Amino acid sequence: ELVEDYVELIADLIADGGEARQVDIAHRLGVAQPTVAKMLKRLAAEGFIQQKPYRGVFLTARGNELAARSRERHHIVESFLCALGISPETARIDAEGIEHYVSAETLEAFKSHLAKLR
Repeated sequence: ELVEDYVELIADLIADGGEARQVDIAHRLGVAQPTVAKMLKRLAAEGFIQQKPYRGVFLTARGNELAARSRERHHIVESFLCALGISPETARIDAEGIEHYVSAETLEAFKSHLAKLR
């Protein structure tokens, strides 16, 4: 769950500003920079990111794939919750937790139901 959150955030920061810096990640997550540094080492060791001195953090192909999958799951869950009448803000917050635990079967059911509504 934490790995997915970090990778998704890094993808968002890169999309917004061209790169993700450790200080920006810490600020967005509300954690200390040493906490972020530890996670970045883990992400690099697992092949999700590359860190470039004086430049920031960049996703590898593997990291981009994980971020895209995570973002898609989030979007499906959030859209489904909104279709149930949940406010957009609450749906966004709740989807952040649900997206990590929803099964493939349930996610497909959400997608199918949303397709029927359209």
